Amino acid sequence: MAKIFGNFHLALLIGLVLLAAAMFGLHDGAIGTSAYWVGWLRFLHIFAGILWIGLLYYFNFVQIPTMPSVPAELKPGVTKYIAPAALFWFRWAAVATVVIGLLLAEMSQGGYVMRALGLEAGYRAIGIGMWLGLIMAANVWFVIWPNQKRALGIVPVADDVKARSASMAMMASRTNLILSLPMLYCMVSQSHIGSP
Repeated sequence: MAKIFGNFHLALLIGLVLLAAAMFGLHDGAIGTSAYWVGWLRFLHIFAGILWIGLLYYFNFVQIPTMPSVPAELKPGVTKYIAPAALFWFRWAAVATVVIGLLLAEMSQGGYVMRALGLEAGYRAIGIGMWLGLIMAANVWFVIWPNQKRALGIVPVADDVKARSASMAMMASRTNLILSLPMLYCMVSQSHIGSP
């Protein structure tokens, strides 16, 4: 068992095999229909969103508060290895969440992207959630990532610039933490409560 659970790629492969078994076992008659593909996109959107927001919460609930107490000789383990890897998945999960979400909205219910982004009646909750998600994704790529590259030394800069960049990245990350709560509520409430 340790060989299976100790190997990330093997564990992921087993998860994918079980996913395929669930897909074919539960919905084999629907495979290939438009409803099936919308459901598949919804699954991918939720998966990417969990990865993105999960990493946002990891940074804000774990890494940022813990870093001041990490001994100086151990900090490079985080800044040179863990943070860059987490930021890779963080920024690409943001892209995947947004792109798949927009595709999903366009393929669902006759395509409602423009109605949602226009905050039309019946689409306000999902529209607000979409706008918050777009703002958060832009924040990831245009504020957090450029500043993290400087703060982590991926792009060489002077120490004072590095410190300012770290502060800016943290504030932008906290902004996304704040926006994530109403964004998640809007996304979930559209399906379960409705929209004015």
